[in-house]
Amino acid sequence: MSHLSPLLIELGTEELPVKALPGLAQAFFDGIVDGLRKRGVELDLGDARPLSTPRRLAVLLPGVGTEQPEQRSEVLGPYLNIALDADGQPTKALQGFAAKAGIDWTALEKTSDAKGERFVHRAVKPGARTAELLPEVLREAIAAMPIPKPMRWGDHAWGFARPVHWLVLLHGADIVDAELFGLKADRMSRGHRFHHDKTVWLTQPQDYVESLRSAFVLVDPRERRERIVAQVQAAAAEAGGSARITDDNLGQVVNLVEWPSAVLCSFERAFLAVPQEALIETMEINQKFFPVLDDGGKLTEKFIGIANIESKDVAEVAKGYERVIRPRFADAKFFFDEDLKQGLESMGDGLKTVTYQAKLGSVADKVARVVALAEAIAPQVGAEPILAKRAAQLAKNDLQSRMVNEFPELQGIAGRHYAVTGGESPDVALAIDEAYQPRFGGDDIALSALGKVLAIAERLDTLAGGFAAGLKPTGNKDPFALRRNALGMARTIIESGFELDLRALLTQANAALAPRNVQADIGELYDFILERLRGYYADKGVPAAHFNAVAELKPASLYDFDRRIDAIGTFASLPEAPALAAANKRIGNILRKADIDIPGQIDPALLQEDAERALAEAVAAAIDDTGASLQQKDYIRVLERLARLRPQVDAFFDQVMVNADDLAVRGNRLALLKRLADRFDAVASLAQL
Repeated sequence: MSHLSPLLIELGTEELPVKALPGLAQAFFDGIVDGLRKRGVELDLGDARPLSTPRRLAVLLPGVGTEQPEQRSEVLGPYLNIALDADGQPTKALQGFAAKAGIDWTALEKTSDAKGERFVHRAVKPGARTAELLPEVLREAIAAMPIPKPMRWGDHAWGFARPVHWLVLLHGADIVDAELFGLKADRMSRGHRFHHDKTVWLTQPQDYVESLRSAFVLVDPRERRERIVAQVQAAAAEAGGSARITDDNLGQVVNLVEWPSAVLCSFERAFLAVPQEALIETMEINQKFFPVLDDGGKLTEKFIGIANIESKDVAEVAKGYERVIRPRFADAKFFFDEDLKQGLESMGDGLKTVTYQAKLGSVADKVARVVALAEAIAPQVGAEPILAKRAAQLAKNDLQSRMVNEFPELQGIAGRHYAVTGGESPDVALAIDEAYQPRFGGDDIALSALGKVLAIAERLDTLAGGFAAGLKPTGNKDPFALRRNALGMARTIIESGFELDLRALLTQANAALAPRNVQADIGELYDFILERLRGYYADKGVPAAHFNAVAELKPASLYDFDRRIDAIGTFASLPEAPALAAANKRIGNILRKADIDIPGQIDPALLQEDAERALAEAVAAAIDDTGASLQQKDYIRVLERLARLRPQVDAFFDQVMVNADDLAVRGNRLALLKRLADRFDAVASLAQL
């Protein structure tokens, strides 16, 4: 009978790719677990998770059955009319089936289905020992790992992400007999490359984490992460500041070391004259260091490196880190100083010779189009048109700077610094930077009104130009990042509360492309922008039906779209909502099937039934009550008032025949329903609910 024993698999390698390591570890873990489950082996995973360091991938499972359960099989054979001849003797079909099963045909069982009775071979055999299954499970798991370019070593045919040097495979206290990459499994792991460059004897799987820790290896990435964060924060506090710790930088450092040790370093204060974004970029992206900021969030001359060793001479390690970073900082300072000599405005002269897109002209042409859009948008949102024009004129100039050429991620950021140094308005300088916001998913939109204007104008031209030039996204291809630009623009409009006519702005952006002899389909572009909002609202928990109810109306203003979404959410929570939504859908079907012209007005003299007179009075009162609210775009108040019509609507459909024989009466009733539907549809298409 099977019982549970812990399982350890460790694949020892040369240093694995940093960014790929978490995915490799997870895939290895999932492959082993799935392979065992597929074979019916009992598992107790507990809180098991992938274990890894730069030199190893490991799977440690608290409980794995020692053998499979009994393996039952059922193979269906021929039907009796085919299996037996007229004398009841086996045909060749039955004899062949029995021979394949390895038994005499008389030992076969019978079963029935819709087509009749047939022979069947049922068998039960003992489950295989897990130790016999593990080599195949291991090979399957490795074959399924996401390794786009396997590395080969020696004169062997096999390949892996990096050369493999040892294999540990223990089930309970026993070594599992397996061979992989020419290595025979044993119980010998390896310690830290410098602190414990020798083998580590593992008596049983549950000793693994502690035994490796004793050999200066933290095999659990979570433990390394926690240690790095604690050490970095302590070092920053020692320097009198706080560390900047980003998830991306931290994640990569975790996968670079086995025994992390923080080292506090410093650089010359003169480098702080360079925009701090450039220095931070160099420290984080190029060197995986952690910058130290002061209480105001400004960069200090301190930074923290993470060594993979506890050095006896930490000062020498610090000097090494400082020596590595100094040339990059010196380059950044040189670029910055040279750019300051040139000045931001003069940088713009070179934009005329830089092609933005073959069909859309130069970057200078794009700038001119964005200037016109910014000037048009500014007065609509309370921004100063003159400042908007100036910011738009300068916004792309830093593309010609040495700093941005070396650090492309500093587009806009560098421009802000050069604008400030050049004496531009602080509002203009800030807008040049904020025009790029949101820079990535989850990033904030621009904060200043001028920055928002520039962000919207820039994206309007990008979208109109992209569609006009035939660059619409297809599948995963989106060369001009039109999806990201559409969502960024929509978010800026909605989250800023800007009441802008999107179609009018798209039309203006499109008209500016006329000299280039290209045009976008405005309706198609509008729908594309709306479709980007589908995911935006889904992330906020808005049901698809609510989104569809508003999208069907295609409001010109995206901020208006957002308010309608809120109103539908409030309405849907009312007890009257389901019945009214259903009634509205019914009304829509009735009106679509109407075979007569529906009058534009209701004739009170043609109202015959008490229920239709009551509904007509209630609808008239509701329309009077909601007129001002609709004008003020207070859609919640409108729908809450209309929800009070439910009793009259229910009574009308219970007691009144809409399609009366008298055409005048029928038309009058249709006019009443149309008046009600029009008021509901002034907010959203409730039929979608």
